[in-house]
Amino acid sequence: MDRIRLTAAQATVRWLAAQQVEVDGARVPYFAGAWAIFGHGNVAGLGEALYAHRDVLPTLRAHNEQGMAHAAVAYAKQMRRQRAMVCTSSIGPGATNMVTAAAVAHVNRLPVLFLPGDVYASRRPDPVLQQVENFADGTVSANDCFRPVSRYFDRIMRPEQILDALPKAMAVLRDPAACGPATLAFCQDVQAEAFDYPVEFFAPRFWPTRRPPPDAAELDALVAAIRTAKRPLLVAGGGVLYSLAEGELAALADATGLPVAETQAGKGGLPWDHPRNLGSIGVTGSSAANAAAQSADVVVGLGTRLQDFTTGSRSLFPDARLFQVNLQPFDAHKHGAVPVVGDAHVVLAALRERLAGWHVAQGVQDIDAGELSRWNANVQAATAGAADMRLPSDAQVIGAVQASVGDDAVVVCAAGGLPGELHKLWRCARPGGYHLEYGYSCMGYEIAGALGVKLAQPDRQVVVMVGDGSYLMMNSELSTSVMLGLNLVVVVLDNRGFGCINRLQHATGGAGFNNLLADSAHETLPAIDFAAHARSLGADAEHVGTLGELRAALGRARAADRTHVVVIDTDPRKTTEAGGWWWDVAVPEVSARAEVNEARRAYEAGARMKRDLS
Repeated sequence: MDRIRLTAAQATVRWLAAQQVEVDGARVPYFAGAWAIFGHGNVAGLGEALYAHRDVLPTLRAHNEQGMAHAAVAYAKQMRRQRAMVCTSSIGPGATNMVTAAAVAHVNRLPVLFLPGDVYASRRPDPVLQQVENFADGTVSANDCFRPVSRYFDRIMRPEQILDALPKAMAVLRDPAACGPATLAFCQDVQAEAFDYPVEFFAPRFWPTRRPPPDAAELDALVAAIRTAKRPLLVAGGGVLYSLAEGELAALADATGLPVAETQAGKGGLPWDHPRNLGSIGVTGSSAANAAAQSADVVVGLGTRLQDFTTGSRSLFPDARLFQVNLQPFDAHKHGAVPVVGDAHVVLAALRERLAGWHVAQGVQDIDAGELSRWNANVQAATAGAADMRLPSDAQVIGAVQASVGDDAVVVCAAGGLPGELHKLWRCARPGGYHLEYGYSCMGYEIAGALGVKLAQPDRQVVVMVGDGSYLMMNSELSTSVMLGLNLVVVVLDNRGFGCINRLQHATGGAGFNNLLADSAHETLPAIDFAAHARSLGADAEHVGTLGELRAALGRARAADRTHVVVIDTDPRKTTEAGGWWWDVAVPEVSARAEVNEARRAYEAGARMKRDLS
């Protein structure tokens, strides 16, 4: 057997560059590139190896390890899990900065390969700079923080271990059910150690996309339930998009009249104006979708985790028989659902064939159409605003942005009040046009995530909508976007604090406290000039005062040759009243505040709606 002598880091990078997949009929490298911030724990090992392979595995530099990892997560999401990226950092804070992004990938079932540097396997210089020491366990390092947020974890302590660890990590990244982040904590001395590796280990390897079919009996049960249902409802989750099943979903809805509601991750699986698309569901749902859910006798989840926003904290489907179509048995069995374990694309195609000739009753379709018409009127009312209006609502800003971009644009958001408003109000015309990270709802994801979106689809306009709170948590990747020539449109909605949680605080009977800047401990309220700050990072930026000025600025932003930031002040109290549903946010049983006691009574009434799984 022919062998080649390489360091463990050189061998790792060479192997990563040789992994291939098929996208749109062409074979391409699975790893589109590596994000790296170098330190003493990876610069001499992985840094040297990445430099030598920079033509086949491009290396990108960011300003914050969490930010670059968010970009990698967003890239995988926008590529619908077909391709992924690598993230490497030094040991210590560089590594733990990536843990939050690893959790984002884990919750959202997205593939990212993390290669954080680690302590010395030899332990010769212990404690090395930045090493975390456990008084009771000499095997622990800071990278053990990755264990609960990785689908696969290993620590590379000998150079030959990558022969086993890399294929195992890749198998998890490509597994449609187990998909999520993989972490190989790479001891820094081992990165530089050499080994005689088999040459065949570096041969190009093709990883096909697997589409597991459902069990015949499980599919039979689902078909029978739909055929006998009077009021069925499909709930499209992220699995529809990850399995590239939007065409099958549309064909099934067209053929049968089955109504479809969308989760945050599933939005865009049907065009917003498809006649059987009832819009968003759940806590941030449309009135049309939630009305259908309330009267449904059969609800079919399609590739959804059934998190509490989707199910109204288990209160939204009171009388329905619940089926769960999912590749992951863990998800398929949630909430007492009847499981259908299989790929969404395969299941939807099978349903269209098995339901041939069957239709939802015309009367039911007419009811849905009436609800949808009323909801669309509510959307129009919520998003409209006069050109001279100051301090608009989030919804009115959304309306101005929507009117200023084309159907091909991608909106990116993650946290605060905006995700709820966007879920209700944004009209997504094609898959990939709605990029919300709402599984972990990670503040600071927005701008960094937009880098990954733009890398995945450079020909689409990428529009970031971000509140001032999230902007202040992580904005440094604005400079990275300028450096890489990835022009973004960034709309900063400044409500002077954490407006969303302020509203929730009041809704649960609390006093305004520690959310808006004015309600927080302060000697002087900060006068933050977000436009000046964005310009200092290299972006074009401007502050506007009215909706009319916002629309004009968005036109300039779309035509700009670099990232363009538009800042507008908004009203922290206004939110869209139409639609929505109850959400289980526990209110104190006793309080000196009468408002809290009143909110507790409302909470207990809402909790009685919850689905009984006993």
